[in-house]
Amino acid sequence: MSVHREILDDTNCFRKTWLAGRLGALTGLIGSTYHVILYSPDTYLEGLMRVAKSTVTMATLGAVFGATSCISGELRGAPEDPMNYFIGGCASGIMIGARQKNFLIGTSSCLGLGMLGAFAKVVRREGWNFYIYPEK
Repeated sequence: MSVHREILDDTNCFRKTWLAGRLGALTGLIGSTYHVILYSPDTYLEGLMRVAKSTVTMATLGAVFGATSCISGELRGAPEDPMNYFIGGCASGIMIGARQKNFLIGTSSCLGLGMLGAFAKVVRREGWNFYIYPEK
């Protein structure tokens, strides 16, 4: 079973939060590494700070998403409902707005990430396929 599937199917909130945070940290590390390579910093310390800042931010967003969606599912009694993923995405978006100290960014990130999370859950649950395989 892949880590992605474990995150989405697990109902253990601590484990889901831990896995989502790890996935977020990995995503942040990869993205910030590309950013440092493409936009070279003046010093090594500046580059290290950029990588650390992005990695910690993405790990936090992943953990917030995992914890919020899991707790929402438990409180609502519907762990497989796409609304849990909307709520988790929205909470992550609010964190982005708080980090930027901007209400508009937080509101739009909440709606955007919430809709993306709910859509991803519906796609997975319904088994939609976006790949076109060549005929043999």
